[in-house]
Amino acid sequence: MASSSLWQRFQRYFLEYRELGFSLDISRMKFPGNMFDEMRPQIEQAFAAMGQLEAGAIANPTEKRMVGHYWLRNPALAPTPAIRAEIEDTIQHIKRFAEDVHSGKITAENGRRFEHVLHIGIGGSALGPQFVSDALGSAQNRMNIFFFDNTDPEGFDRVFNRIGDGLPRTLVVVVSKSGGTKETRNGMVEAEAKFAAKGLQFARHAVAVTGVGSELDKDAEANAWLARFPMPDWIGGRTSVMSAVGLLPMALEGFDIDGFLAGAAAMDERTRMPEVAQNAAMLLALMWYYAGNGKGERDMVVLPYKDRLALFTKYLQQLVMESLGKEKDLAGDIVHQGIAVYGNKGSTDQHSYVQQLRDGVLNFFVTFVEVRNDRRGARFEVEDGITSGDYLHGFFRGTRGALYEKGRESITMSIPEVNAFYVGALIALYERAVGFYGSLVDVNAYDQPGVEAGKKAASKLLELQKQVREKLSDDGKTAEEIARLVDGDPEDVFHLLRHLASNDPSIKVTPGEETVDDRFSLAEKP
Repeated sequence: MASSSLWQRFQRYFLEYRELGFSLDISRMKFPGNMFDEMRPQIEQAFAAMGQLEAGAIANPTEKRMVGHYWLRNPALAPTPAIRAEIEDTIQHIKRFAEDVHSGKITAENGRRFEHVLHIGIGGSALGPQFVSDALGSAQNRMNIFFFDNTDPEGFDRVFNRIGDGLPRTLVVVVSKSGGTKETRNGMVEAEAKFAAKGLQFARHAVAVTGVGSELDKDAEANAWLARFPMPDWIGGRTSVMSAVGLLPMALEGFDIDGFLAGAAAMDERTRMPEVAQNAAMLLALMWYYAGNGKGERDMVVLPYKDRLALFTKYLQQLVMESLGKEKDLAGDIVHQGIAVYGNKGSTDQHSYVQQLRDGVLNFFVTFVEVRNDRRGARFEVEDGITSGDYLHGFFRGTRGALYEKGRESITMSIPEVNAFYVGALIALYERAVGFYGSLVDVNAYDQPGVEAGKKAASKLLELQKQVREKLSDDGKTAEEIARLVDGDPEDVFHLLRHLASNDPSIKVTPGEETVDDRFSLAEKP
């Protein structure tokens, strides 16, 4: 396409929210000009579904729950006075608690101020706070933050090693809506043990973010933890960053939670507009639909050209793939929907997989995220008249052009800087785009049956592991022999035995002719 035609297309499809400093450019997506008209029925249905969701309709029929993350940044939208009061009271409680921690009114048990935060959660209960912390963090943070976001024992040890002798001055935030999430519980139990080993009372350092009445909530109350904050059942993990899940660590780190919520509210307001051409979230959803033929046939590669946004793609990976990766549509028909998301940051990726993006298989579209302000400090030139930021901008524009020359399509969004307001705005934009896209392809973006299936399968394996261990004795048995004794799958039993033998010195392995013939036994007690 000639440069003059591209310029005309740019003028037509460049959307700017000038008062926000945000822009979206979809001109390098080759969608047909009549697409919006042809999809008008689906678009209107998506707007209607979003309106019903914000009004408090049951949007997650699997769990019979409302979905209310939009109320978190505008409590006036809440469908009942009780929900509005809960949101507003929680925000005030968070601010007071953080102020008391910073001022030394709330201290560690040794009377010293808390200096560190250990945040224990998984999935959305950790990923949102991690992204925000990395995006906004600086040497001026009020408190340092560390994360347990898995059930990896070595991962726990690495975090404890980084905290080092700061454990007595560490505040622990445990996040689990149900209170029964195993990964989070495991992290909490290991933290309790570590505190006890240091002669510290865990309860004097602990805060809970959980559902009212959950097992975690009861435990925190019974043991007089420092504070408890609610996680409502109408908030899903992947959209929880503007609840206490994300706001509490933000406040403790000293970030601007009011600006964060204001940025999200401002983006929400503009993406409620029914005019497609003025609605950035709907335009994003329509571009995803166009790029993947409404079936997720192309991957979404997100390339933010800013180190502070390096975790943005990881955050979007969960938001998009957990929301849209569904086996069935709303009618119950098998559709296998979803969009794969990956990416890191520019210009780093130009030295890794951009080679394939330009010359390899065409199974993707790109979203570039530009941050116009290079740095917060004084300008520094690495060459006469040229800064490092000039290079970053040049690489971004150059890569965008080089990809388009080879027929690789892209979306570009731009913000002036990375601060709490714009991080909130970006999160809100994608939350609404995901909701719109779910309606366009007729799937429920607010449940996650695949995740629950994995949890159930893991629980069965752990129960099988107990049975397998009970059948071990001083006379060795193969996996197949033990499987017959417990009526289990031989392959499952084999892998459970190998895991046990790798971590329990009391279990002995006698090699067989083939690996599957290995014999497992309990070592004789001295």
